[in-house]
Amino acid sequence: MFVSNRTVRKRLIYLLFAGGIVFAIIAARLVYVQVFEAESLTEKAEELWSRDLPFEPERGEILDRNGVPLATNVSAPSLYVVPRQIENPAEAAKQVAPVLEMTVERAYDFMTKNENIVKVHPEGRKLSEDKVKAIRALELAGVYVTQDSKRHYPFGSYLSHVLGFTGIDNQGLTGLEAIYNDELEGERGSLSFMSDAKGQRLKGEADRYKAPVDGLDLRLTIDSKVQTIIERELDEAEAKFSPDGLMAIAMDPNTGEILGMSSRPDYDPEEYKEVPPEVYNRNLPIWSTFEPGSTFKVITLASVLEEKLLDLDNDTFHDSGSIKVGGAKIKCWKRGGHGSQTFLEVVQNSCNPGFVVMGQKLGKEKLFQYVHDFGFGKKTGIDLQGEGTGILFDLDRVGPVEQATTSFGQGISVTPIQQVTAVAAAVNGGYLYQPYVAKEWVDPESGLVVDKETPVMKRQVISEETSKEVRRALESVVAQGTGKNAFVEGYRVGGKTGTAQKAVDGKYLQNNYIVSFMGVAPMDDPQIVVFVAVDNPKGTVQFGGVVAAPVAGNIIGDSLMALGVEKRSGQIEKERTYTDPILVEVPNLLGLTKKEIRHHLSSFTIEHNGEGDVIVAQAPAPGEKVEKGAVIRVYWGEKATLNNESKAGVND
Repeated sequence: MFVSNRTVRKRLIYLLFAGGIVFAIIAARLVYVQVFEAESLTEKAEELWSRDLPFEPERGEILDRNGVPLATNVSAPSLYVVPRQIENPAEAAKQVAPVLEMTVERAYDFMTKNENIVKVHPEGRKLSEDKVKAIRALELAGVYVTQDSKRHYPFGSYLSHVLGFTGIDNQGLTGLEAIYNDELEGERGSLSFMSDAKGQRLKGEADRYKAPVDGLDLRLTIDSKVQTIIERELDEAEAKFSPDGLMAIAMDPNTGEILGMSSRPDYDPEEYKEVPPEVYNRNLPIWSTFEPGSTFKVITLASVLEEKLLDLDNDTFHDSGSIKVGGAKIKCWKRGGHGSQTFLEVVQNSCNPGFVVMGQKLGKEKLFQYVHDFGFGKKTGIDLQGEGTGILFDLDRVGPVEQATTSFGQGISVTPIQQVTAVAAAVNGGYLYQPYVAKEWVDPESGLVVDKETPVMKRQVISEETSKEVRRALESVVAQGTGKNAFVEGYRVGGKTGTAQKAVDGKYLQNNYIVSFMGVAPMDDPQIVVFVAVDNPKGTVQFGGVVAAPVAGNIIGDSLMALGVEKRSGQIEKERTYTDPILVEVPNLLGLTKKEIRHHLSSFTIEHNGEGDVIVAQAPAPGEKVEKGAVIRVYWGEKATLNNESKAGVND
């Protein structure tokens, strides 16, 4: 078929035009790839060529409120291998296996895996210094020791349930370690090198190091001085009473800050695998729920006073030993009752029938309104794992008996942390605070605070005036009532004892009680609330005033001294019993000569220090009360020294 030249020319033009378009597209694509995608493609290529050895960050430390380390880190490097760089895997396995205390076969498996980088786990994790030196001395190609650390708790079981612990990868598993894991763990770094498809290093390519970013340090509300006192007292109580369990909480009632918290049984966070999970998973002060017993009477007292339904000093009640409510007979703990008494004495004597009357004065709606307002029946919101809720009666199912038993803490269940926050509100002016443990986040490099928690006040439950009256009543309980064993000279301790039966399968156990004490001090300006509970103490009378009150008193007295809280005047005098030691007032010995001091030797033991003619200083200070026969340290000097030191107030 004949085709004209004109047609041929047209076809060539079309072909050239199409070819030009294709060429332009290819050229444009090349320019786009070379110019606009160059960086992205280079990064992708480098990802194929590069091999990253991880470098773990330092986990943030956990500190007490004063900067004392409670959870820190110790160096514990880890082992990685790059199989394609190992020239003789069999020989390398023979050398590495004995150092890591593993079989040669297992070491060989790691060194021949079809992977770029292999973590030797678990034998190569958290290596000791000796093992690191031994591995490095082998100088094996493809075997790398990388920076790593492991968690260390310098005080062992101290505060264990609050701190929690970490796993082998330094991830938080329980306690604060788990709750604040994201802030504590930091960001991983790496050492990168270039390799070919066979895993061999590319010559001329420098290694690149990306430094890990360490986690933030966490400063707590915990005061290690208070915590140490709590741990000591619980250890002594455990040795003395062999209880089924023990717990203690100390809180600042004016902020909700937890100053100390502990329970028994406890555990060492570094050895958590050696104890059953129910031990490390149960932080008893926030997890356990039980009938509060008489410590709950503080809530009934505060409620009835807020409603102005009785006068503690002028209204009276006759306790015959029991009271009938809804066909049930509710007994007083004292056989035969307390007889006629004011309602202040009802509180001092922890008289159940008297508190039943208080509950009746309130009525069930008002009573349960205050119970809920004080925070019972729901979680406090403390920043710890496993908080319990407790159990209250449904209001529509509350009859006269349920109302009566609730008024003195029976038939309901609460958590210790609920009780502490509620009582704190009853004594601090009526303000219910959310308890918390995490106080500040600190940059480990600069030491600057990058974030902090502040007190959260939920609501005011009672008035300042009512709170003051509650404090007066609770101080009288310790000075003249069932809480005498918590009395601390000069610190105006107030509180309430508790003895609660334990129920199993709907039945109360016999001779098996949780005895407790809730203490507050000083009562003119509360600085600390302490709750102590002892589960089924052995070899003793199971009363809160006998077992728990002395423990709480020791914690309160020593903690206030450690915190620098001064002793108070105006303390209600303690009603002494025959078992109480005789207390005498320390005389003023300043300025006395050795001849003049002789007549004081009969009441005290004098410890002499220094040389001179007159006493220039003494400890304890004049006016303090101590046991008869106690040691008084006196310091001898010259009369001129006495004048100077007396002006400066040197007398302790």
